Amino acid sequence: MANIVEIAVNTEGFSTLVAAVQAAGLVEALQSPGPFTVFAPNDAAFEKLPPGTVQTLVQNPPQLARILKYHVVSGKLEQSDLARLGTVTSLEGAPIPIDCSDAFEVKNATVLAANIEADNGIIHVLDNVILMG
Repeated sequence: MANIVEIAVNTEGFSTLVAAVQAAGLVEALQSPGPFTVFAPNDAAFEKLPPGTVQTLVQNPPQLARILKYHVVSGKLEQSDLARLGTVTSLEGAPIPIDCSDAFEVKNATVLAANIEADNGIIHVLDNVILMG
């Protein structure tokens, strides 16, 4: 089985996320044993951000890393685990609210694909970039 980074690199629709992870210097961390739960915005999610946002973030690796770490949780948490917990703490340190009452929602994003298994964790694909605050 592939790790989280390998799955993102080899799956269509994650080129912006892969470029952001590389620019932020987080590739090695996301290839480590983990396990991690990654809320992975797809390319369409990044396109919803205001024009120039991604380019600005790529030019500011510390801020980009902080935002990306907000999309990662320590441990391997499937949808059922997240539904039971209701809130999880990101690697960035801020809480992420989870709502599975109707759809599977992570803060301001809807999960498009859940429980994608990786060697070092699990991926949930998002339709929006989740922002702190």
